[in-house]
Amino acid sequence: MTSQSLRTSKVVALGGGHGLAASLSALRLVCDQVTAIVTVADNGGSSGRLRADYDVLPPGDLRMALTALCDDSEWGQTWSDVLQHRFTGDGDLSGHALGNLLIVALWQLHEDPVTGLDLVGRLLSARGRVLPMAAVPLELVAEVSGLDATNPTVATTVRGQVEVARTQGLVESISLEPDNPPARPESVAAVDAADHIVLGPGSWYTSVLTHLLVPELRDALVRARARKVLTLNLEMHTAETRGFSATRHIETLHDLAPELRFDTVLADPLTIEDRHRLTDACERLGAELVVAPLSRLDHRGQHDALRLAAAYRDILS
Repeated sequence: MTSQSLRTSKVVALGGGHGLAASLSALRLVCDQVTAIVTVADNGGSSGRLRADYDVLPPGDLRMALTALCDDSEWGQTWSDVLQHRFTGDGDLSGHALGNLLIVALWQLHEDPVTGLDLVGRLLSARGRVLPMAAVPLELVAEVSGLDATNPTVATTVRGQVEVARTQGLVESISLEPDNPPARPESVAAVDAADHIVLGPGSWYTSVLTHLLVPELRDALVRARARKVLTLNLEMHTAETRGFSATRHIETLHDLAPELRFDTVLADPLTIEDRHRLTDACERLGAELVVAPLSRLDHRGQHDALRLAAAYRDILS
């Protein structure tokens, strides 16, 4: 595939939060038809408050994905800043992101989350589309060991995306409530029609693996004929993946969805502790390991959009 054909190909990126924003910021530089499929389990901050008050999908990760797809024009960057603006002070709006309020307002006006998100995308002149992974708000539930100092092998149930992300124990397994949640049909259709699919980077349990717990979406990923790329994180040791290597990240994904295959695993060289073991883990996914510098020079824990875009271009072209 040439760079020109990549520009017009259909790319689907799955994730949530800052990780998905990083991949979208890179992908919009190399292709024009990007669809983001975003996790909807956030229960913290502005999103958590709006979710509890109005019984809606948490809008925060959806907002971040939309702003990541804004182009670099004055219009795009202005509206990106507007949507990301967070109110300060002591009033009722304190802590709310303006974009979250706008999204929820459009949902109330149109009674359909996808219609509202499409309208925000038009306002931003976004270089793609943003879709929720599920049709209902979700609660992330984890079984976590190591929280009981007197019996560290006993698993404790931890509920909520924020609580799982901040856990001081070892995540043993995750699930969603409601169980077997319905996917948005638009998200399934986007995966079915994709030429390329990118999963990750992002918080491994709370933003990446959650997509594999929505049965219709997982089935679509398994049967998809698209080229599939798994992008590993730059930071291996977060609260929810304490002590994890790059290899362990892949093993947890394979344990959760052993039937899911990838064509490529993309990793930054600074994250690789044992290249032989990592290559073996990639092969169990059916994938080739591609190693390329992906981080910012001034902040090793953040992706550089141009470096990540170059890596995606080379893999997908």
